[in-house]
Amino acid sequence: MSVLAIQELVPLLIVEDMDRSLGFYRDRLGFAVVRTWEPDGRIAWCRAERDGVAIMLQEACDEDGPAEGRGRGTALFLHCDDANVEHQRLGKLGLELAPPQVAFYGMNQFFLTDPDGYELCFQNDVQRE
Repeated sequence: MSVLAIQELVPLLIVEDMDRSLGFYRDRLGFAVVRTWEPDGRIAWCRAERDGVAIMLQEACDEDGPAEGRGRGTALFLHCDDANVEHQRLGKLGLELAPPQVAFYGMNQFFLTDPDGYELCFQNDVQRE
């Protein structure tokens, strides 16, 4: 996957506790924080990357903010080079993951649930393989 594709396709995962989410993605899964927005001295938004995979995390806001209407457990889509390879990498970390499958819209995908119940879908377009 090209850097350009990662720039275009990363999702925004709205979380209630940025420190806890960063602890999971950074410390447990090995993502490195490469860009942050810290309007009041603490991270409110960040971009984290690892081995051709990128994710953007944003702290949930009040009712008038961007988190309005975003339910817990919502599946968000994270494009990666190869869902099968990513599934193997995460499986080696001891995470319980259902095997990848091809969705009706042509994506090879699997879901990862973080400790707070937020669900993230890793996927790649099977037509490119």
